[in-house]
Amino acid sequence: MTGTAARYLYLTRHGEASSDESALTESGRRQAVLLGKRLRTAPLTAIFHGPLPRAEQTAQLIGRQLNDVALHRSAPAGDYIPYIPRREELPPESAGSLLGHLAQFPAADREQGPGLAQEALSQFTGPVAGVEPRHELVVTHNFLIGWLIRAALDAPKWRWTGINHANAALTVIRYAPGRTPAVLFFNDTGHLPAELRWTGFPPDLHV
Repeated sequence: MTGTAARYLYLTRHGEASSDESALTESGRRQAVLLGKRLRTAPLTAIFHGPLPRAEQTAQLIGRQLNDVALHRSAPAGDYIPYIPRREELPPESAGSLLGHLAQFPAADREQGPGLAQEALSQFTGPVAGVEPRHELVVTHNFLIGWLIRAALDAPKWRWTGINHANAALTVIRYAPGRTPAVLFFNDTGHLPAELRWTGFPPDLHV
């Protein structure tokens, strides 16, 4: 009988992107290279990335620092709204502002996102078949990382909001057979110098 083994899911947000989001900035390229160097000792077997240029370029730069790790474009690793909450699910004091913020996103992101979010859970989470642990990296975007962290902690579906992930920071979740998911660490920027941490975020989030 085929057994199951632990999955180690490595998550990162793409490097800093240009204002039109068509490419990485020089800082974004540096971030990606530094993350790739950090991951040289990780036994990664695959790198999945979203289809947008900023995620694909980040994955390519990371991959150049590693040996023989295949890159795979993945729609579920893309940038979308994973879940639209109902007003009654939300804390009353923040429901209006949150729903107003989500309404600003394109309709396609809001309509297609929940289906892609479920695909991401199916593809990237949970123990794996066989006896060997699996280590995979997903280069994605802020919202999907929040969604996967929320799921790992069994938090309400709306709670993907408010989880902010720095560019090229690293999060690792372990899915072991017969155990609840474990967030081993979250948003680790130890491989980045101070000037490359929290790019793209307002000063009050720089900690």
